[in-house]
Amino acid sequence: QVQLVESGGGLVQAGGSLRLSCAASGSIFSINTMAWYRQAPGKQRESIAAITRGGSTSYADSVKGRFTISRDNAKSTVYLQMNNLKPEDTAVYYCAAPLPGGAYWGQGTQVTVSS
Repeated sequence: QVQLVESGGGLVQAGGSLRLSCAASGSIFSINTMAWYRQAPGKQRESIAAITRGGSTSYADSVKGRFTISRDNAKSTVYLQMNNLKPEDTAVYYCAAPLPGGAYWGQGTQVTVSS
């Protein structure tokens, strides 16, 4: 079992920044890729960034150039630095550890961007 706990969400004005953290515990040896998803009201959950244990990253077009995913393997923590936030970034942000046949999920943290 793997436990994921997100933190760092909140309310920010458009153009501002936030950094989300995701602390992993439990059987973390099984985790290679870590990812951030988000779900806006009335919309499907979408993948926005991912990082492998080796540090390779990928981003959704909607956040590319504004968001940066990173990880500290020694602390078993993944970060999402979000800059130049827009009102359309408002969503619940989830940390996830995708695995074959499923995934572990955190509880989510709310990010609200005011215009």
